[in-house]
Amino acid sequence: MTDSNDLYERHLASAREAITQATELQAHPSYRLAFTDDDFLMQDELRHVRLQLEYLKPQTILEQHKIKATIVVFGSARFVSPEYAAMLLAQAQQQLAKDPDAADAQQAVVAAKRQIRNSRYYQQAQQFAQLVTTHSLQNPQSAVTIISGGGPGVMEAANRGAFDAGGKSIGLNIVLPHEQQPNPYITPEFCFRFHYFAIRKMHFLQRARALVAFPGGFGTLDELFETLTLLQTGKARKVPVILFDEQFWRRLINFDMLVDEGLIHADDLKLIQFVDTAEAAWQAICDCYQLRDD
Repeated sequence: MTDSNDLYERHLASAREAITQATELQAHPSYRLAFTDDDFLMQDELRHVRLQLEYLKPQTILEQHKIKATIVVFGSARFVSPEYAAMLLAQAQQQLAKDPDAADAQQAVVAAKRQIRNSRYYQQAQQFAQLVTTHSLQNPQSAVTIISGGGPGVMEAANRGAFDAGGKSIGLNIVLPHEQQPNPYITPEFCFRFHYFAIRKMHFLQRARALVAFPGGFGTLDELFETLTLLQTGKARKVPVILFDEQFWRRLINFDMLVDEGLIHADDLKLIQFVDTAEAAWQAICDCYQLRDD
């Protein structure tokens, strides 16, 4: 039985009540559009969707800009430019002059001198990318785009060389525990950010017409050997794989021992070439594809 006090109560919900009810419903996470719901998309069950999206976003943008051929530049993030290395040495020497017996100041000088020595890799990577980009701007029919990991060191040098030449370049940045910032020389519309290493490496190689590996650590070695494995097994078409600084690479990896032990075939060594200058690296690529300047 209805309470007599309800006899003259409002029968239909007021507009204010309806708005409040709708607002409460719409504010609930379940009402969000699936593709705008970050909490939903970040669930472990949606990893395959995130992998797909991470592949599709750069793929779509590069296709829209008609980027069909790239040259990949790998190398250490820890090398610095010659001018920055000189500044580090000057600062270290000033500190040492104040306290000649300070162990940390002595170590800083040693480290700065090593940076001076290794800054040639930065300079050569920058020069190489400048050569590639200058050719591409002058010869659109055989244009190739520099692509790097988007961070500091050799990666920065490669993007910087393309920038200096007045061209565009690609940077594939990666989310790391200690955040890696994109270097400032990447073309903004080609500055991508990845969570998954696997998808990032796929984009490195998908359009690659050559790979130039400068000295580097675990990351460089990982990228180099994945490339060599794909070429060796026929999962990717043969492209020039150029190792910069033959002395460094032969000291680091005993390729001949791998052949002697039967772990690779002697013909597998034909997958790699050694160079010691930016000009030689570019010439090796030109010879492979019979590229000529107009």
